[in-house]
Amino acid sequence: MSPRTSPVGRRPVTIRRAVARDAKRLTRLVRGSGAYAGMYASAVAGYRVGPDYIESHRTYVAVGADEHGDRILGFYALVLAPPELDLLFVADEAQGRGIGRLLVAHMRSEARAAGLDRVKVVSHLPAADFYHRVGAVRTGTALATPPAVPWDRPEFEFRIPPE
Repeated sequence: MSPRTSPVGRRPVTIRRAVARDAKRLTRLVRGSGAYAGMYASAVAGYRVGPDYIESHRTYVAVGADEHGDRILGFYALVLAPPELDLLFVADEAQGRGIGRLLVAHMRSEARAAGLDRVKVVSHLPAADFYHRVGAVRTGTALATPPAVPWDRPEFEFRIPPE
């Protein structure tokens, strides 16, 4: 799919395929996420989104123009086999502007184009309401995997209808 531009807030947001040079910025976005502060910090401590990850997954970034050029506002990574939304992050300062909803819509379009009929999501606890609001259906619970993730997490599924 080609990059798409959508108005979100006052400035347009473009979704484009991530490239290797985005890796450090995506890693900083994950590690700096306020949703993973406190008791959740262990889940992202040391986490790295490397160029190899970007090249082996369908990874897309939402970028917005600012005075310093393109700023990454969020990103997602779609795994095709088995179908799973592996990562979805929106920068703390960009939350509440529709970026997450825009990324999910793009992911659904990519999944449809890849011939998928559903995409699994293992949600971070604070993100569960978001996934429900954007159309994911709760399907179960992923059990804790200590020491990195010592808590159970809700599992969701996006159903991808054909066009």
